[in-house]
Amino acid sequence: MMTLRKKEDCAFDMIALGEIMLRLDPGDMRVRNARQFRVWEGGGEYNVARGLRRCFGLKTAVVTAFADNDVGRLLEDFILQGGVDTSLIQWVPYDGIGRAVRNGLNFTERGFGVRGASGVSDRGNTAVSQMKPGDVDWDHIFGTLGVRWLHTGGIFAALSDTTAEVAIEAVKAAKKYGTIVSYDLNYRPSLWRSIGGQEKAREVNKRIAPYVDVMIGNEEDFTACLGFEIEGNDANLKELNLDGYAKMLGEVTKVYPNFKVIATTLRTVRTASVNDWSAMVYADGKVIRGIELPDLEIYDRVGGGDSFASGLIYGLMTFGDPEKAVNYGIAHGALAMTTPGDTSTAVLKEVENIVKGGSARVNR
Repeated sequence: MMTLRKKEDCAFDMIALGEIMLRLDPGDMRVRNARQFRVWEGGGEYNVARGLRRCFGLKTAVVTAFADNDVGRLLEDFILQGGVDTSLIQWVPYDGIGRAVRNGLNFTERGFGVRGASGVSDRGNTAVSQMKPGDVDWDHIFGTLGVRWLHTGGIFAALSDTTAEVAIEAVKAAKKYGTIVSYDLNYRPSLWRSIGGQEKAREVNKRIAPYVDVMIGNEEDFTACLGFEIEGNDANLKELNLDGYAKMLGEVTKVYPNFKVIATTLRTVRTASVNDWSAMVYADGKVIRGIELPDLEIYDRVGGGDSFASGLIYGLMTFGDPEKAVNYGIAHGALAMTTPGDTSTAVLKEVENIVKGGSARVNR
């Protein structure tokens, strides 16, 4: 289905291109009245690299940029604890104020019951948002070092006009050297608003899409980012029209025959604490529905989709089987949402237990 570069020829199994922010978590309190915060690191693209390293044992690295101050070095320390290689991070001199460059903060509270999770990001003028074409030596990364898989997404592309161009530069270079590319559309209207809105999102994503092998996104992402719509789908329906979605994906692959796999998480939110959780992939012209986890109890839903992506990528890299891959993604995403923080604390044995239909009985 996909031909990966040989492991022995590459320094990294996978690299992620994206922003990493400091997450400030008020625990059981709310951001608006918290008196203390627990600190984590997190970022849509980075979370995937960390999951592949810590849970699945692959060698990963992150391409990003930080202001060189103590907050940036704290983020570096978190990344090192996660086992992700930091040698490709760009360090930008700090002016002492943050007027020219700074590191991003993300205040995120967990939901419960009828109260949904909520986040307030503070990411203006971050070092990574100022990355521009030519800043990264992609020929060195993909050509000299060697990388089997690149993952990036719509959050990084939406940070600024220049990061969109960096994402395009990266996927082009990856394909030049035979590196597999996955991309998470992850449409966030608030990020695109100041740089051209949905029209700009479609322009950028349509330029990136021809270089993507594995596309991740839900039906709203495909509409907002690539202009495809589900025929007859009622936006007010609580559950996805799967037949209509499958038909739409068939049209997507006619336009982008390079998409070997399209993956979508399926989540029905009963409450902030209880979700039905599953996923599906579209590969070889057919829909493959993964295992279903109804009434999944959620502790912290942030990063669940990223952990799904890392499980999916591991499955595709290891087995080359979309059905196995989607189940590894579902299981890993579910486990990630049982612990606090954006990143997964799961181990491979736990993932495989869920894939095999195991229970949550005490493991002694």
